[in-house]
This record gives sequence, C-alpha cells and structure tokens, in this order.
Amino acid sequence: MRIYLDNCCYNRPYDDQTQTKIHIETQAKLDIQARIREGRWELVSSYILEAENAANPFDRKRRDIQSFLDANTKIFVSDQQDPAVRKLATDIMDTGLHLMDACHIACAIIAECDVFLSTDKRVLKYQPTNIRILNPATFLIEEDA
Repeated sequence: MRIYLDNCCYNRPYDDQTQTKIHIETQAKLDIQARIREGRWELVSSYILEAENAANPFDRKRRDIQSFLDANTKIFVSDQQDPAVRKLATDIMDTGLHLMDACHIACAIIAECDVFLSTDKRVLKYQPTNIRILNPATFLIEEDA
C-alpha cells in the first residue's frame, strides 16, 4: 500500500499533546511511521512536501521530518512532474482547497497512492474518487479492522 502524509501529519507530534484529539492523531501517525519503517507500507514523498518542510522555521522539526523522509521514502514525485502536478492541483482547487493542499493531493494521485493522510479538517472534507483521504487515526482503525 502506498501512503502519502501531508505536512500537517508530520508536524502533529509537535502540537499541544494535552488535547485528546491531537494526542490520538499523534499516536496514530507515529504507529504509521513505525509500520512504514518495517516495510509494511510504501511511503511516497514529493518536492512539494520537501519545499514546505524546508520552510519550517524550527530546525529540530525540519531536520527530524527530513531525516524520516530521506530514510523511508520509496517513491518520490519530483519537480520534473510539476506541470502535471499543477494541472491536477488546479482542478482540485476548484473544490475550495488551498494551493499547497491541492499540490500535495495531486502528488499523491500522480504517484498512485492508495491513501492520503492529513489532520487538516478542510482537506479531510475533500473526498475524490481516485484516492482515499483520511485522518491517521481513522486510517489505522480501518486497516486494523
């Protein structure tokens, strides 16, 4: 199974863990990362994700996220695919999503991911027919059922 996690997922462990929802999403995300490390799922990354992470002003977060991506990415959507990403992202933006979110989803679709994971409520409302978009906790519940 191919999985794409958006930047919200990668940054979830750095959010306020006293909030139950955030804590649950963090634990789910960490479990997903462990399964990716074990080789159970293929991690997909992209030039969009790397650019967004590179703009993170917090050095430790940025380095930790990039280190995980470097060690575990099996499929990478490069900037050579930018025209296709932008074309698909433009269509996705017609549904009301912002540019970066649309670009992440476009990369996941181009890489033929089975699932796109996000903790962003706006993103989770978008439910296309060509990829599943789920919260990390919901994804694990469905996978472990």
